Amino acid sequence: MLFLGCIKEVSDYELVVSLPNGLLGFVPVTQISDAYSKLLNQQVTQGELLEDLNSLSDMYSPGTLVRCVVTSAEKNADGRRSIKLSIDPKKVNKGLNASALAEGMLLSGFVSSVEDHGYLIDIGVKGSHAFLPRQKAQNYIKAVKRGPDLKIGQNLNCVIVEVKNEGRVVRLSIDRSEVAASLATERQNWTLSNLLPGLVVKARVQKVAPLGIKVSFLSSFTGIVDFMHMDPEKALNYSPDQVMKACILSVHPTSKVVRLTLRQAFLHPGGSPNQLSNDRMGAVVEESTVKAFYKQFGALFELDDGTLAFARLKHLSKTRKSFKPGAFKAGCKHRCRIIDYSLMDEMCIVSLKYQVIEARFLRHQDIHTGDVVQGKVFALKPIGMQVKVTDGIKGLVPSLHLADVILKQPEKKYNIGDEVRCRVLECNPEGKKLILTLKKSLVQSKLPILSNYEEAKPGLITHGFVVCAREFGCIVKFYNDVKGLVPKNELSSEPVSCPDKVFHEGQVVKVMVLKCEPQQERLLLSFRLSSKSAQDDKKECTAEKKPEVKYQIGEMVDVKVLKKKDNGLEVSILEDDGNVIAWIPTVHLSDFVVNCKLLWHCLQEGDVLPRVMCLSDKGERITLSRKSAVISAVQEEQVVRSFSEIQPGMLLTGYVRNVMPFGVFVEFPFGVTGLAPKVSMCDKFVTDTKEHFVVGQTVIAKVMSIDEEKQRVLLNLKVSECSSGNSAAESFALLNQYFKEMKEIRNLMRRRGEPSTARSLCELVPGKELPVVVQDVKEDGLVLFSGSCLTGLTATATRYHLGDKTVVPGEKTKAVVLHVDALTSKVHVSLREELLKQRP
Repeated sequence: MLFLGCIKEVSDYELVVSLPNGLLGFVPVTQISDAYSKLLNQQVTQGELLEDLNSLSDMYSPGTLVRCVVTSAEKNADGRRSIKLSIDPKKVNKGLNASALAEGMLLSGFVSSVEDHGYLIDIGVKGSHAFLPRQKAQNYIKAVKRGPDLKIGQNLNCVIVEVKNEGRVVRLSIDRSEVAASLATERQNWTLSNLLPGLVVKARVQKVAPLGIKVSFLSSFTGIVDFMHMDPEKALNYSPDQVMKACILSVHPTSKVVRLTLRQAFLHPGGSPNQLSNDRMGAVVEESTVKAFYKQFGALFELDDGTLAFARLKHLSKTRKSFKPGAFKAGCKHRCRIIDYSLMDEMCIVSLKYQVIEARFLRHQDIHTGDVVQGKVFALKPIGMQVKVTDGIKGLVPSLHLADVILKQPEKKYNIGDEVRCRVLECNPEGKKLILTLKKSLVQSKLPILSNYEEAKPGLITHGFVVCAREFGCIVKFYNDVKGLVPKNELSSEPVSCPDKVFHEGQVVKVMVLKCEPQQERLLLSFRLSSKSAQDDKKECTAEKKPEVKYQIGEMVDVKVLKKKDNGLEVSILEDDGNVIAWIPTVHLSDFVVNCKLLWHCLQEGDVLPRVMCLSDKGERITLSRKSAVISAVQEEQVVRSFSEIQPGMLLTGYVRNVMPFGVFVEFPFGVTGLAPKVSMCDKFVTDTKEHFVVGQTVIAKVMSIDEEKQRVLLNLKVSECSSGNSAAESFALLNQYFKEMKEIRNLMRRRGEPSTARSLCELVPGKELPVVVQDVKEDGLVLFSGSCLTGLTATATRYHLGDKTVVPGEKTKAVVLHVDALTSKVHVSLREELLKQRP
């Protein structure tokens, strides 16, 4: 069945469409057009965002009229009928063929390609190619204000201005004045098999009845205008043989019944129906007057502001038995509540049911984070439990939130239909997303609700729940996805060596806010609820020891190693006679991840490190860095000191702060951070982000976009995108720095007077030729070697690096060093002639 519909809501994956007589339909993202579906498939296949693919919200907005066809009408889980629609022109214009196309016809088309002089339009007619010249689109583009160009997948109301070669070539216009003036005529040869909704016709009244009007149009067709689609200002003045404009609303494919509307908003194609103001939705009207009662359908009311409203039969009383038709005579007054608005009928939908009028929640917009709500168990699923809050609102209780403890078999505690009392963790009206908790400690909590970072004032005590317990401490989550860190020293007044053994995921905890940076969404918490935190205690203890010395970010200092710890070096700054203690994380000893571990291994207490840069002077200690690339970026002013300085296209040097399944967080000097999403991490397809990056790794990132409101930066880490132009010079500079650091490490090992194994490693450098003896040949082709230069080391060559040689145990040969792994005492060598010949 074909309908004229009006877009009511737009989400990422579907359009919600208002249909005549208060119906609702849904257009999945795959039912827009062939060109749009092709782009969707291409994006899924490539695993990265396509520039030409626009989201539905970029192309469609509430209030836009669209032609659509019903693809299915099935009952969903709660017994309601769900109408699935398509606006694909191949389905909507299925009844048309090339030879039937005529000048002046109005039909739906979708942009399939953007060309230099115009647009290729998909009108869904086989064998016909439609073109829209740019000059015929400018008027429309300026009016809709959706950018300087039409977008692939965009729906258009098109008027045919020229037909060539028996319909094989068609020229179109979307000029607003031409579209608005279009009228379907007998000359266009419309038939019942290709008649389209949205066409405006000249109609003649044949018969006037209480439920509507019977009309004739296009000479031989007849149609019906029901009581909801008569012009309210002329409803009592229609008479036989009266001629007026009407718009086709629907065409039934088998019965060929055509329904039309006389409402003014639909009589000029390209227009939009009137909408209801947001403040009226959900409003209770104390006195609404009955205008008419239709015993099979419901009642028509006039509200206090003079607008019309309709109440379906089931909404006129609590039950069928309690319904009294006598109470709905014209002029009777009733109390009602506006529960919806039908765009296609330009009419409020109301209910007279007491439980609806008094209901606390009618829409997702009425629910706020932290609200305690009553609901019924609707379904149990692997991800959690669905709870029905009202007839139109359902929420999800994630498995973690079914109780204060993790439930392995929730079906033993909850049954379908059980009444439950929940608290709202998160509510997103736009996405109709409602997340609830059944944890009693949260539901019954009398403490303040923490639902945004701005509310997190130091000293605030509230309830949250643990989402992660690791060696560094606990991450605690609150409402609206607000989360913060409880560092290890704030977990308890007594030392906690293994937080993951004391705290568990989902555990409800009482916490105190220590510090919050709302713009960076950073929150520091404590489980110690006394007035003094561990940090305060520590500061008091060390106040006399640590003089007030401030170092600027980028300042270069010489340091002496005081103590080696698992994740870094504690050092003293020599410029201040060693009185100022600082910290160099292991990952900041070098730009190269492998060298970081080597340097940490080689350095000893008392060693002096020259020219180390101050990276941060916040909190308890100064943090330093030896990363050459980061130091160079600061010294050459290739950095941003605040969010306001960031511009798209910038190339910035930073280091990986965190690796998540969805992307990589990168931090830059001066504390600015950004996110490189999974699709922008690597030139190759990324399955596991941890296979490509590690925390502390030095990176060059390109700024893709910035969100000033949320203070967020999106980055690109693809090597192909992050080169400044002279990639060869950059690569040699990095390689040179790597070998320079390796030489430094070898010198450290020599000075230590290390055992023979370490001395052997010092002598081996990539490219050195060695006499070796074959020790063993493995089944997979891997060969093990020994030699006078390889005492205590493991030397190997893969099958590829044997070249065309066949070796046997005991055989003497020559090999060239490819790589030396000092931490594992492994040496990788090659016997390939082309590598051996390159030796000078």
